[in-house]
Amino acid sequence: MPEKKLIDLYPYRLTDVNPEFLIFRRAKGKVYHKQWRMVGGKVKPGETYWQAALRELKEETAITPERLWTIPSINQFYEHSSDTIHSIPAFAAEVGAQEAPQLDDEHSDFKWIKAENVEKYILWPEQRRLIHLTNQIVTTNQILDDWLVPFQS
Repeated sequence: MPEKKLIDLYPYRLTDVNPEFLIFRRAKGKVYHKQWRMVGGKVKPGETYWQAALRELKEETAITPERLWTIPSINQFYEHSSDTIHSIPAFAAEVGAQEAPQLDDEHSDFKWIKAENVEKYILWPEQRRLIHLTNQIVTTNQILDDWLVPFQS
């Protein structure tokens, strides 16, 4: 069985000083029901990881980002049911400050949170770490040109 390819995407908007991150509560009957999570999903055949990240953002929120970039780290975890170690590329998507997500059937609610509050919502340690890392990169204006993903909306 081929290994599933996954992506994580951390949408954020710029506010006064610190960015706010968009998180979603998973809907009843869906995997991770009731958990707060960021955008994530599977890479389809013929897609690159970054194309999957853009597609997932549009499918889950109907938002097109102003900027998409590769976070210089990965989400890595072990899944016992498949006996697989997943290494998941992580992306950040800067969205307009006034954007309002349109939820798909995978989610029942959304929130904009500051990185300092992530532990109240996100259960997965690697996802918490990636939000903190993204926050640090954004607030120190350290996004390298090499990380930017050129795309057309």
